[in-house]
Amino acid sequence: MSKPSTTTVAATDMATGWAGDGAVQDQIDATVKDAIKRARSQLPQGPSLEHCEECGAAIPEARRKALPGVRLCVPCQEARDAEDAHSSGYNRRGSKDSQLR
Repeated sequence: MSKPSTTTVAATDMATGWAGDGAVQDQIDATVKDAIKRARSQLPQGPSLEHCEECGAAIPEARRKALPGVRLCVPCQEARDAEDAHSSGYNRRGSKDSQLR
């Protein structure tokens, strides 16, 4: 069996950079864990409201149990989510939408 040439080994080293085996995946995993932690920290906490703080409509018990700390009824939450989506100006990859056109 022949030994790989020095050129082949050098090219392989250059392709993988200075990162060790699995280092890239470790970085991806850490980034995902940080994003999950940040998202969870932004979820409402504490007791749920019985009435929507926007419109005053009753919040169903099933919703209050499913989402501890809920403060809005479903229609008001959907309206807020739609408003947030339109005003963000960034796509899911974190790039400004205007850069993609």
